Amino acid sequence: MGTMVGHVAPGFGFLVIGLWHLYNHIRLHSARPSSYVSLPWFPASKLRHLELYLIIAGSLASISMELVIGPEKHQPFDDGGTIPSNHLHNFEHAAISLTLLIYAAFAVVFDRVKPQLRDEMTMLLAAAAFAQQLLMFHLHSADHMGVEGQYHWLLQTVIVVSLATTLLGVALPRSFLVSFVRSASIAFQGVWFIVMGVMLWTPSLISKGCFMNLEEGHSVVRCHSEEALHRAKSLVNLQFSWYMTAMAIFCMLVYLFLSKAYPEEPQYLPIVRDAVQEEEEDLESQKKLMESASFVHMGKGFKAIELER
Repeated sequence: MGTMVGHVAPGFGFLVIGLWHLYNHIRLHSARPSSYVSLPWFPASKLRHLELYLIIAGSLASISMELVIGPEKHQPFDDGGTIPSNHLHNFEHAAISLTLLIYAAFAVVFDRVKPQLRDEMTMLLAAAAFAQQLLMFHLHSADHMGVEGQYHWLLQTVIVVSLATTLLGVALPRSFLVSFVRSASIAFQGVWFIVMGVMLWTPSLISKGCFMNLEEGHSVVRCHSEEALHRAKSLVNLQFSWYMTAMAIFCMLVYLFLSKAYPEEPQYLPIVRDAVQEEEEDLESQKKLMESASFVHMGKGFKAIELER
């Protein structure tokens, strides 16, 4: 993950999954707000488990890149069979991908076996994946004091939101707001990963007074002075603020558009109409019975008068 591609590729995956969830949650809630229930994943029209298969494929590709393809010897261990310090971050990134792989694999199994609490168990696995991600980035072996560390610290705030809303989703499956915030946070994780990859590994975009330095096999942004480092971190904070504002505006616009595109379905209207029709039919039949009874009564009266005559 310590490259531009290593950040942009998973960032694109998080962005796509987040937007897919955002679209489906808004669509379901807009069409049927009274019966809305949050889902941990959404089936595709032609291939039901497409979302989960993509997560599995992406996780396997990430683990392969970190532990097999990326290292010079195509394996992350040294000659003594131990993990060298320059490959610690590879194992940390692979651990995050492994938990995502476990989540997606069990989600497929749960959907096919259909146990009673399959959605709740799937959400707990998603929460475990976010917890693993937060742990790895919080205790990352990379430098926490530099510009890359500032990007990682801000990323952790978004992961905390994803983790919290996923846990809340287990207890509050009918809360649209929890699902909405969770989907937006997953998409924003993707945006921030992409921004991180582009800004940290594009020399022309590096902050003034800073440079790229090769350390332990991968490039790291370093600054010539404390003032340059402080300025670079402040710019990172501004970027985060701007992108978060843009993400909030985007999510609100998507909500407004999809709310109009998928109006609430009149689920109970046909039942009401049928009941009204039945009532009208009953009233008409009662009127007919009363009219026929009155005619019979009048007929008996006429017969009595004739007999008297």
